[in-house]
Formats: sequence, C-alpha cells, structure tokens
Amino acid sequence: MTLQSRTYPNLYKDSVTLMTVSAQIMAIPGIAAASVAMASASNVENLGLAGLGCFAVRPNDLIVALDGTEAACAEALIRADSLLKASASAAPDASAPEPLRSLSMAVACAPAANLALISVPGDYAAAEAMKALRLGMDVMIFSDNVPVAAERALKEFAEMKGLMVMGPDCGTAIVNGVSLGFANVVRRGAVGVVGASGTGMQELTVRIHQHGAGISQALGTGGHDLSEAIGGISMLQGLDALADDPATEVIVLVSKPPSAAVADRVLGRARGCAKPVVVIFLGADPAAVTGGNLYGAATLAAAADRAVALLNGTDVAVPAVRDMAVMTRTLNPTQRHVRGVFCGGTFCFEAQLVLAAAGHRGQSNAPVEGNALPNDIAQSTGNSFLDMGDDAFTQGRPHPMIDPSLRNARIRTEAADPGAAVVLFDVVLGYGASADPVSGLLSAIAEAKGRGSNAIFIGHVCGTDADPQDRVAIVQALEHAGVLVAGSNAEAAAWSAAILTAQMGDGA
Repeated sequence: MTLQSRTYPNLYKDSVTLMTVSAQIMAIPGIAAASVAMASASNVENLGLAGLGCFAVRPNDLIVALDGTEAACAEALIRADSLLKASASAAPDASAPEPLRSLSMAVACAPAANLALISVPGDYAAAEAMKALRLGMDVMIFSDNVPVAAERALKEFAEMKGLMVMGPDCGTAIVNGVSLGFANVVRRGAVGVVGASGTGMQELTVRIHQHGAGISQALGTGGHDLSEAIGGISMLQGLDALADDPATEVIVLVSKPPSAAVADRVLGRARGCAKPVVVIFLGADPAAVTGGNLYGAATLAAAADRAVALLNGTDVAVPAVRDMAVMTRTLNPTQRHVRGVFCGGTFCFEAQLVLAAAGHRGQSNAPVEGNALPNDIAQSTGNSFLDMGDDAFTQGRPHPMIDPSLRNARIRTEAADPGAAVVLFDVVLGYGASADPVSGLLSAIAEAKGRGSNAIFIGHVCGTDADPQDRVAIVQALEHAGVLVAGSNAEAAAWSAAILTAQMGDGA
C-alpha cells in the first residue's frame, strides 16, 4: 500500500460535492482510504490524524489524499481529476454571466433570495453565515466544526434581526416543499417539524408521508441547539414560526436529550401554543411532557403516529406484535448478542434505548445513559451499537450515508462473530444518500451466510417511494436476501430485543 496525493490550487468545491467525489474514488478496488477536502486548517489536521499525509497548502487549495495500491491510486487520481476539473478545459463563453463569487453577488443577481445554505469548511462557515444574515437571509449551516461561541453569536444576531439560523451541522431541512441536505421526498401537508436531529427528522417526515399526511415545514436546528450553551434559540424560533403558520396544524419537536433547563424552556413555550405539539426528546419519559396540548412519545415512529392521529382526529393505531421467539430456532445457545451497525446517529441512539428498556445493555461509541464506551472500537464484544457516521469512522472518508462500504465491511465482521444473534442495521434513502445503498450490503450478507453465519439480519429502510432511490426494489432485495425489514427503526430494535430475550430465557 502507498500514500499518494494531489493538490489543486485555488479550487473550491462544496462539502457535499467533495464527499460525493470521495465516495466514487473509494469505490475503486484497491483504495483503502480516500479524502477529497478543502485545505482548511482543521481538514489538514484531520488528514494527518487519519494517516493520509502532511500537507503544506493554503486554505483555498483542494486536496485529494489516497491510501491504496499504486495502480488503484493512479486510477483514483485520474478519476478525481476528471470529476473535479470536468469543466476547466471548456473554452470560455464570452456571453456567459460572470461566476457568482460571493453572497452579495448572488443577492444582487437574485434579490428575492431569502435563504442561504452554507457548506464550506467549518473554519469559515460562521463568517459566511454572518454575511448572509447581514444581507437579510435566513441561514442553513450544513458545515460542522463551528465553535459554540460562534454559533451562539450567530443565533443571537439572527434573532435580533428576525431571522433564523438552522445549524451548524444541520444536515436536513424541508423549507416550502424544498428538500435540503439529507432530506427525503415527502408530500406537502399540515404537520410541521422542528428538530435537532437529522435522521430523526427524516424518520418522522418519512413515516408521516407513509401514513398519507404531509409536511408543512421541517426546520433543523443543529445538534448543539438544545445545549445549555446555546439555549434552544433555533428550536424556540422554529416553534414560534410553526405556531404562526396557517398551513401547520400539528407540530412535532424532536431532539436527543436536551439540557434540562432548555427542555423546560422549550416545553413552557410549547404549552403556550394553540396547536397540538408532539414532543420526542429521546430518552426522556413521555409522561413528563404530556398534558394540555402536549403529547409525549417514546420513539420516533410513535411521535409520527401520534401527529397523524391528531391531524386526522383519530386514535393512534396499535401496531401488530410479531412473534420473534420462533426466529431463535435457527440460533445456537451461544448466540446471545445484538450487533447494531448504523448510518444514522439518531437511529443508533434510539435502538439503544429500545434494547435497554427490554433489559439489554451494551457498548456504543455514542452510548445512551447506562451503556458504556467500547474498550476497542475495532472489535465488538457483547451487545454493540455503532454509529458509523461518527468521527472515529469518517476521518478521511465520506459519511456512510454517501458511501456505505465501511458499514458493509463492519456488518460482514459482526455477522462472523459466533456470539452474534442479531445484526441490526439501517438503510437511509433520500437526496445526498448513496444512489445504490444496498448492492454492497447484499454482497456482505451473502458472504457472511456463505461462511456459515446464521445470525438474524434485521433492517429498516428510511425513505419514501418518491425518493431518488427505488425503495420498493430495495426492500424486496433485502427480504429476498433473508433480511427481516421492519417498518421503523424502533420496531427493528424491538424485534432484536425480543430475539435476545427469547434466547436468554429466564436469565434475560
């Protein structure tokens, strides 16, 4: 194996484009790791930490860094050059308009624009976001690695100007029917969502769509918004906006565990809303947020179900219970553990909560309260829940929603463990996600079974039939491969818990 790289001076590409190019390069046989990134200080540091080399570059430069065989790296550099410079050799068109090189130029060209999506390295995201706010635009910051103090300053300034900042690290939003970031294609409707969780919002909006309802707005806040340091500024603004929106009849708030003081603030504001508000603070007792116009939910699926029931004036449908004990007939007595491998961080978190409620604790790189960090992230023991989108796995690599190859390899490893009873995973569809999210996964499952694994594969597909990927074909392919496909992430986790309980018998 060898390290190779190429630097492109003064070439800018947004982070989504760069992750997509990285994914295409990673698909080349013989490439062990690849990163295509702008040469910001933090990115250069991360490349060094990932073992992809040290670089003397300027922030405006773009870096392609590779680890692989010589032949594969040579092919990857050719591929990267083609993808990054496809239009560079085109003859200039004298009649073409001048390229837009700043937000102010863009606003001058399109004065009606009122939303800016920021997708630059985190070192520069706050400055660009402030420029957008000063131009009178709401902002969605897709970028991460923005200091908390900068986030607070941006949100306070926006609030003073009557504007809203979604983010930093806001990966999903749906504004006036337009899907932004990693969002799914859902119909317009009367349910509004405000969320500090990207995949949590995806699960909610998808399930609401599948129930025949639709989304008025889905406003992301960024994962740090409900911390004490930020104070829930964006969630409170989003709640107020939906409360005043005539197209929104039911509101859903979603977050991983917020600061207790911020949760009280948000719930107090929600109680003053004239519309029903469903609250899913993952890990919180639903009864603690119930009363008056508030409806607590323990899972994302339950929150979506409640929202649609409130919208339609019906009772919440009770899902059918599937007898999973019969599945244990193919297992050996030593198979007592679940191995969860997730693209979505919120799905990893929710699965742990469901398993813990059934008495099954474990280890995770993103543990819920009561679970532990792993001693060795490369080797699972006992019950294990891995968020493959965590920085520990994505240094120098695209997110697994874009390139699921590392997730697939880990599923292959987990299925080979003789103690694994269940391999639990998610498949996330939508804009920005892999165009082919399951072919590698199906190969990994087939290989595991070919080597004698009899672990039970349980999956959940987060998406709609209107998404760019073919959801129906994906579900059918998984089922044909012997995967049990659940209707929600929570249901998949509940099935896993039932199998473990049955395997452990009276000792569960």
